[in-house]
Amino acid sequence: MDSGTLRDSLLRLALNHSWTWSPHSRDLWASLDGGRFHRHPVQTVSAIGPNRYDELLADGQFMTRLTDRLDALDAMLDGRAETSQIAYFCAEFGISEMIHQYAGGLGILAGDHLKASSDLNIPLVGVGLFYRHGFFRQHVDEGRQTEEYRTLDPESSGAVDTDIIVTVPMPGRDVAARVWQTDVGRTPLILLDTAVAGNSEPDRSITDRLYGGDRRHRLEQEMVLGVGGARALAALGRDVSVHHLNEGHAGFLALELIDRIIVDGDLDAAVSAVRHGLVFTTHTPVSAGIDRFDRRLIAPYLAIWASRWGIEPDELWALGAEPRRLRFNMAALSLRVSSSANGVSKLHGKVSRRLFAGIGIGDDIFSITNGVHARSWVAPHFQAVFDDVLGPAWSDGDPDAWAGVEQFDDAAVTALRRTGSVHLATLVADRVGQVIDPDSLVVGFARRFVPYKRATLLFHHLDRLATLLADDHRPLHFVFAGKAHPADSPGKDLVAEILAYSASASANGRFTFIPDYDFAVARAMYEGCDLWLNTPVRPREASGTSGEKAALNGGLNCSILDGWWDEMYHSDYGWSIPTSDNPSELERDREDSAATLDMLDYVIDEYHQRPDEFIRRIRRSWIVLGPRVVAARMLGEYHDRIYGPALDRTHRAAQLAIEGRGLGSP
Repeated sequence: MDSGTLRDSLLRLALNHSWTWSPHSRDLWASLDGGRFHRHPVQTVSAIGPNRYDELLADGQFMTRLTDRLDALDAMLDGRAETSQIAYFCAEFGISEMIHQYAGGLGILAGDHLKASSDLNIPLVGVGLFYRHGFFRQHVDEGRQTEEYRTLDPESSGAVDTDIIVTVPMPGRDVAARVWQTDVGRTPLILLDTAVAGNSEPDRSITDRLYGGDRRHRLEQEMVLGVGGARALAALGRDVSVHHLNEGHAGFLALELIDRIIVDGDLDAAVSAVRHGLVFTTHTPVSAGIDRFDRRLIAPYLAIWASRWGIEPDELWALGAEPRRLRFNMAALSLRVSSSANGVSKLHGKVSRRLFAGIGIGDDIFSITNGVHARSWVAPHFQAVFDDVLGPAWSDGDPDAWAGVEQFDDAAVTALRRTGSVHLATLVADRVGQVIDPDSLVVGFARRFVPYKRATLLFHHLDRLATLLADDHRPLHFVFAGKAHPADSPGKDLVAEILAYSASASANGRFTFIPDYDFAVARAMYEGCDLWLNTPVRPREASGTSGEKAALNGGLNCSILDGWWDEMYHSDYGWSIPTSDNPSELERDREDSAATLDMLDYVIDEYHQRPDEFIRRIRRSWIVLGPRVVAARMLGEYHDRIYGPALDRTHRAAQLAIEGRGLGSP
């Protein structure tokens, strides 16, 4: 091998994002960056000079590690599905902290969906947007959250230019979008970017940042995602039979699918035909979380398609109209054009049926509970032990593999947990200069800062909280992290309250807020926190996955019964916080705060006075939750309950169409 071949080999590894869940690959990249894994491997390769290549070629140990990684990549790609029968559309994808194309739980879930699809070799392609400024980086300035947007380059983020440009019709002009591709193991991810020469400056800015701008900006982003995404797949020659709308942001892809088959202005027949292959997942249990557009804003965009099809604009408006026809509702559109719809936990499915009753297939919403990609979130030292003792099938959710944790004695569990605690303590010391007592019960809370998630719930009883934090015989340390949307003033006020309390004398140096919550912070918290706290207003948490990630790393959950915890809780391996039904929000929060502090007091006592019982719960949590919270289980359900039936419907419809029985034949 010469230096040119070595560079090509490294670049090949860098461009496939399977390194995001491979500790061995991450170690390889860190060895090229002075022991730190702090930038995208594509950037690492671009920084290697000729002399360094000579050194690497002469380093037998490095070359052996590189060959192992290349062989592993080849083995993964061998047998990859030739075609992508399923297209998974989402407004954000969380693949790595080095690719800032995600804002929170939706994006992280979408990234895990692609990774698990790769593991299971499901013929799926992801479709999203490439945001040139991504989501903001969070800073703290005088006790308040501030935001910084950094310019991102697709190629430096591991995307490859496909040399394809598609156009999306907008009022008075067509907007061009460049098509990029990045690979996530076996699964390709297609990203569209309107920063294209020839577009006007406003049009170049359509994909400038994630969840930024006004309603028109959001509407045009969603047109590019849905319409442009469908056109990109066609231009790439991908024979997609099933389109999965992960949230309603991509609902406009139905317009492009209808456009391909509508005949003589028969909208109903065209919708019936595309419905066979459209499926929808809703992620919000509250009406305020759904994208809506006023008629005055959206009418010119819908008029383009109505004119093309020779129909009245009201016919198209009706597809997304709310029951009182005040606004165009993207969830309503998705429910009217899809053949199946699901929520992301059992409780969320129930709430969604009530929320969307009478709208399309809203009464038939079922549920597939979210899971997390195990090898992306389980700390490397845990993975090494799990692979050695349980066998590699633990990450696939094999119950027999997880049953093997009974082999871990108390000392082994304690050692694993202590290693994670040290990693978290190191990050906290580096980021904020605070010290975590290694003997403390470390309680984690990390999520988007919005009022219903109640990050400051404990502050309703500050005297009781201060007493717990002052107890040197039962040391306790809270670690909080999370971002508020830049336009969410109440959310930013919550961040300010947390920051103020962490700096107060009452906190006793035992209450930490880590700024700029991202993958790296999250991973450190999941492996280092002994207890994961979640206190939303029930039932407003659709699913939540942070507690699932903590559980895989041996953290125990203490949560209000909402989202995934509502269906998976058991007193053998966690705690349920009682909730109040007081009609006064203030009194409800005071009562829930008191109940949370009562529960924490009990857990603190068990952790310090009965450690064998605490460790027994960890083992039980692994055995029961390990098989249930992984994305492999989730993708298996999507395959069996959604993708498989949808593929059958589309194939049957295609056969009937060939036989001349019409577009919408059942």
